[in-house]
Amino acid sequence: MIENFLRPPVGRAEWAADGVRVIGTAGVVVAGIGWGPVAFWVSALSLLGVYASRFLGVRPAFDIALGATLIVASWSSVLGLYTSIAGWDLLVHFVATGLLAAALFVIAQRLLVVPAGATKAQGVVFTTAFGMAAAVVWEMAEWAGHNFVDPTIFVAYNDTIGDLAAGTAGSILAGCFIGYLAAHSRARAPQNAPL
Repeated sequence: MIENFLRPPVGRAEWAADGVRVIGTAGVVVAGIGWGPVAFWVSALSLLGVYASRFLGVRPAFDIALGATLIVASWSSVLGLYTSIAGWDLLVHFVATGLLAAALFVIAQRLLVVPAGATKAQGVVFTTAFGMAAAVVWEMAEWAGHNFVDPTIFVAYNDTIGDLAAGTAGSILAGCFIGYLAAHSRARAPQNAPL
């Protein structure tokens, strides 16, 4: 996977994906200077996914979508958009969790956790399971942030259940397209092609 990260971009779409990473990295600095340490760490955490897609060598469209979505998710927290725009929280959880679930599927596939030659149904089941797990971890992180870092982080029972439902729905949708999302771009063609 390291060769995917080191390989220079080819074509406009791969350059655009790397541009998203530059924007995300600059955003961490801006968040830290303008909004303080909590905003810095929220933005920095999003970079894990922004850079992971480069290591995975996924399609540029998936790479851009994942990176941009995670940057939007982190800045939505920094700017308080989750509580000020009705439905924004659910939309971000739907999209971000679905894309994270697809990324986790790719990782599991590379680690041979997902069976070689998985069927479309298996792709949906695995992607949904990964997304549900990611959604639970996300909600636990929000709870921990609220209780131990910053009490202004919004948590409530209805919010948590809604976020989990939105994340699960996004993961199901991502699972329906996992054959496309899991296809290689920067990496050489896999020996056991998915779906």
